[in-house]
Amino acid sequence: MMRRLKPVLATVGMVLAGCAVAATTSSRATSLESTATESLLSVGASRAAPAFEVAIQRSPFRLVTRQHGKTVLQTTAAEPAAIDFDTASGLVGTTNVRDVTWQDGAVSIEVDTTDPGRRVRVRLAPEDDGYRLTAHVLGETQAKLDWVALHYDMPASGHWYGHGETKTRNGGPYTEQAWPLDRPGELGGRPLDTAFAPASYNMVEPFWFTQSSAGFVMHTTQLMTVSMGAYQDKVAGFAVHDTESLDASVFVGHTPRDVFGNYVALAGKPAESDATDVQYEKTVWNSWGQFYADVTQKDFLDWAQKIHEADIPSHTVSLDDGWMSHYGDFTFNEKFPEPKVMSDRIHAMGYHFGLWVTLWINLDADNYQLATNRGYLLKSKDDANVPCTVTWWNGKAGIVDLANPEARAWYLGELHALERNLGVDGFKFDTRFFDERCAPYTPDLTMRDYQRLGADMARGFDLQGMGIRTHWTGAQRDGFVIRQIDKGTGWDSLRSSVTQNLALATVGYPFLATDMIGGSLDQPPPSKQVLVRWAQVAAAMPVLYSSTSPRGYDEETVRLYREAVQLHGRLLPYILRQKDRAIAEGEPMMKPLFFEFPHDAAAYEITDEWLLGDSLLAAPVVADAKARHVHLPEGTWFDVTQRRTLRGPTDLRDYPADLDTLPLFVRMGTRDEAALMNAFQ
Repeated sequence: MMRRLKPVLATVGMVLAGCAVAATTSSRATSLESTATESLLSVGASRAAPAFEVAIQRSPFRLVTRQHGKTVLQTTAAEPAAIDFDTASGLVGTTNVRDVTWQDGAVSIEVDTTDPGRRVRVRLAPEDDGYRLTAHVLGETQAKLDWVALHYDMPASGHWYGHGETKTRNGGPYTEQAWPLDRPGELGGRPLDTAFAPASYNMVEPFWFTQSSAGFVMHTTQLMTVSMGAYQDKVAGFAVHDTESLDASVFVGHTPRDVFGNYVALAGKPAESDATDVQYEKTVWNSWGQFYADVTQKDFLDWAQKIHEADIPSHTVSLDDGWMSHYGDFTFNEKFPEPKVMSDRIHAMGYHFGLWVTLWINLDADNYQLATNRGYLLKSKDDANVPCTVTWWNGKAGIVDLANPEARAWYLGELHALERNLGVDGFKFDTRFFDERCAPYTPDLTMRDYQRLGADMARGFDLQGMGIRTHWTGAQRDGFVIRQIDKGTGWDSLRSSVTQNLALATVGYPFLATDMIGGSLDQPPPSKQVLVRWAQVAAAMPVLYSSTSPRGYDEETVRLYREAVQLHGRLLPYILRQKDRAIAEGEPMMKPLFFEFPHDAAAYEITDEWLLGDSLLAAPVVADAKARHVHLPEGTWFDVTQRRTLRGPTDLRDYPADLDTLPLFVRMGTRDEAALMNAFQ
């Protein structure tokens, strides 16, 4: 027989990544009942969220979250333990529950471990959208713990999503993206990131959600190690380094879209979009994928002129890496004898002119000694008297410390001089704003704070539709276009660019571009088919980002590339409405089918279709083929290519799609039906 302890009304406060967040008050009816084998925390329904329960299993310790009697989230119990941590004498894990009590509006759980001298205190506090889960290691500690980890049983929740760009052992996030996260990427890699942190160059978020309409966010600004089945099959592990505690909010919703909404409510929705209307309408050209760093002034201008002659709607031509005399010196090398002439030529064609820049100053740069002498660089963690030296793809460097007001003013002065003297209209900011091997300007600053400093700095410039790569809970508010990490130039990278944007959209970043159309990554140029199909993929996404010129191929390639960009332009009124909705509601501009159709089981495994807004379904060809399978969810759909109306749910086998065909379907009966049908006349 269960022993009922007491019903309660819980009031809980929240802190997000070091910054205050409005307190969450839960008025949900709550009770705790116990037997010899488990305690059951029951939480009643709220206006926005369903009722749920958490079973606290005693031997071994495990947390099982259920909704309507069905498990939606479940920790492991053993091998690995639900919670484990690293000590000087080895790995220690939770074993059996010693005691369960109700204290101060929350369930307090004392759990024994494999080390008799240590216990873990777990606390579950009901909240309006789920519950707060905290854990703290207790006992005599000879040395600081390296990490504390929480483990979940992945199959118990169906498919997993969130995370952002997935680092894998097989090429992720560059040539593969594991999505859903419980399945390996196309090349066989499972997500494994040992540097999952705000300072990462990868776009990552400490938020995960599941097909079963549950999810959670880790509240930390520390370095994490995240494994989605990479260390142990079917086990998701989340280790927070340099701590003795874990802090997470667990969400329970009616649908996966609800759980995403819980995270957006916490992280914030964009206050604005940094891209202008014309940057949504036309494409930006950046020289990287065309030349890499082997670009010259002559080559750059010839490339721009041929793009201009191809009459492809464009707004900016941007010079990427390869122009600096040394990395960190804002002077042009001998390959660019007349930079002002180059800028003027681009302007004469009717485009804005952009430049690639970095905060990283190489040791051989003239500015390195200047910045060192003036104390402008981040300091070493080991020796505060010397700059922090980091290795990147262009050598060894120091990093301008944006938290130092004098360093920031100097760096901004260099950029403004380029604008003033050469007519530079905007910048592509590359590399990171901080490195975890460095020390912050003051001890109270975190890696997340440096993301904020970078965002604040970049906001003062035209980012020309290429945006920046800032992330971690709260960065969603900035509203930057997010360009995904470099891709290769093959079919695998094209497919990964689709799933990676779906991953980024569903952690709160609505304004997205793929890597430059056709890819890059120092690989040979894409085939004609990859380039055209990539342009078609990008046409049904929020923002276009180009590099490889179709003029290097045949006239059909030029025509099909142009048509893809023109199609995107015809969709501009619809795209801008989705942009405004993202600002007002936090709704993704592009999203997986299951966001709109949560009861469509097939939608959870589709990786090459998406919705742009609520009303346009894109199903591009992303393989060397002239046909594909198309899944249409429930409702009435207009087939743009074949000019017919279809009733879903239905599966179109071997849908014909020659190189000049982008399969698109308009969802009938929505408010945007008329506008879309007009665009496709």
